[in-house]
Amino acid sequence: MSAEIAGSDFGQSTQASSSIGRAAVSKTAGWGFDSLLACHRLQVNDIQKAQISGTADQLKLGVAVALLIGGIVAYYVLGDSESAWLRWLAVGLGIVLAAAVLVPSRYGTDFKQFVVDSRIELRKVVWPTRKETGMTTLVVFVFTVLAGVFFWVVDLVLAWAMRHISGQGG
Repeated sequence: MSAEIAGSDFGQSTQASSSIGRAAVSKTAGWGFDSLLACHRLQVNDIQKAQISGTADQLKLGVAVALLIGGIVAYYVLGDSESAWLRWLAVGLGIVLAAAVLVPSRYGTDFKQFVVDSRIELRKVVWPTRKETGMTTLVVFVFTVLAGVFFWVVDLVLAWAMRHISGQGG
């Protein structure tokens, strides 16, 4: 009889867990322990792709940085000899060209995905109403005034005490 119990206990376990109630790390694969948080949406393949950025992508990143620095350098090289709009045009052109080089790379697609994910998260935010914002602002102002008055009174008392202890002052 004890052999039957032992066989059913060891051979037919449906889930493994540690002594503190969490699943063992090596046994979590495929058992429903994936994160439900939006910030943890990377899958294993995505992590591997992110780690292997090709030489072409790295070259594009280098060219984009060089174009950006070139636009900034052009601003200072043109200096006072040229009009201000031409100097800012050089900076803007450097930014636009750097973005044009970077967009088709892995870094550009990652940035686009980041923007999409950020917009999704912003839609989930519960923004305060105008009344809640007004009341919170009022509470902050009231406590700021109260703290100011408290520290002013403490300063007056300490100044009075120091005058009487040291005998200096008017």
